[in-house]
Amino acid sequence: QVQLVESGGGSVQAGGSLRLSCAASGYTYSSDCIGWFRQAPGKEREGVAAIYPGAYTTYYADAVKGRFTISQDNAKNTLYLQMDSLKPEDTAMYYCAADSSGGDCYYVFLTRQFGYWGQGTQVSVSS
Repeated sequence: QVQLVESGGGSVQAGGSLRLSCAASGYTYSSDCIGWFRQAPGKEREGVAAIYPGAYTTYYADAVKGRFTISQDNAKNTLYLQMDSLKPEDTAMYYCAADSSGGDCYYVFLTRQFGYWGQGTQVSVSS
């Protein structure tokens, strides 16, 4: 059984930082495609960042480039999203996802075709 559990969300002031974690059980991060998504009320779920550990290739949405950093720790079997310089528009439910289908990671990220999803952690940024 595969389970992804996000943590680290919370309420912060604009300009602050948060570090989200996604711990996996029944699944081992290795060379699969892993990513973070977010969904604000009334909005569609959008890709934030993804990583292909095998080649350590990363992808970021334009809105978060330079502010967010995705990383993973195989020893701890955990995915991270370091979020700095947070803005009110970053407010959303953040989800982690993993895919082991072998598909192109960038394509999987763009189409949101991940096999496994967490239940999300709320991030609220106030002005």
